Amino acid sequence: MVYSEIIKRVFGTAAEIAGMRPVSGGDINAAYLVSLSDGMRVFLKENSEENAGFFRAESSGLSAIRKTGTIRVPEVFASGIQEGRSYLIMEYLEAALKRPDYWEAFGRALSDMHRADPSEWTPGGHYGYVEDNYIGAGKQVNAIRTDWVEFFRDCRLEVQFLRAQEYFDASGRKAMQRLLDHLDRYLTNPDRPSLLHGDLWGGNYVTGPDGYACLIDPAVYVGHAEADIAMTELFGGFAPAFYDACRQAGEILPGYPERRDLYNLYHLLNHLNLFGRSYYGAVMRIVTRY
Repeated sequence: MVYSEIIKRVFGTAAEIAGMRPVSGGDINAAYLVSLSDGMRVFLKENSEENAGFFRAESSGLSAIRKTGTIRVPEVFASGIQEGRSYLIMEYLEAALKRPDYWEAFGRALSDMHRADPSEWTPGGHYGYVEDNYIGAGKQVNAIRTDWVEFFRDCRLEVQFLRAQEYFDASGRKAMQRLLDHLDRYLTNPDRPSLLHGDLWGGNYVTGPDGYACLIDPAVYVGHAEADIAMTELFGGFAPAFYDACRQAGEILPGYPERRDLYNLYHLLNHLNLFGRSYYGAVMRIVTRY
């Protein structure tokens, strides 16, 4: 089999692939649950050789979160290119029943991650990341900036707006430019920069074998903690206990509801660029509001 030698290299010469079956892995990659001869199971993602950057970025993001020692992520065992295909082999997280304090613990752990020292990932500045990565299938620009509002304008909203020019008429472009020019009226710098998951919606966490939340599929960068929390509210929201824990940790500051939609404008613009015009109305409702 294609991955037999890789499995032996990672898990020892006695390791054999006993079976592989396709599983859900999102809309970007092929994904498989791989069973080994000793009963261990691992998770395999696969894509074209040209898209190997997806897995390099995912591995880097998972490593960054793991280094904070605050919230669980799957361990990465191997990644690379094999016979013209890029791959990522990770720990398979066996789901358990959620613990009674699941959401409270999730909020506390995420807040702890946001309080971890992020300076390793923003050399020479406060916001950004050591390299560009991906938000879904879209390229995410992480140029280092010392000002959060400048970073969010230049590397988040403006980048996506320029990619989406074909969807905007003259009045829409004028409204978007006006928002970019006056973004500092609405957003402020945080007390401290935070390492963010970057794409924290309901599809990017799972319940691990200990019954608590594990983060997957990160789009990490260093930014304002509120941007992570805002993303959790974009597609339905998490349980109230999660937000209560974040609030008690000082993660949700006065005026947050007024800033939330601006943070989520980035994700809606990205969806507009990835999936088309159906997201244009949601984008313009936010743009015209501000």
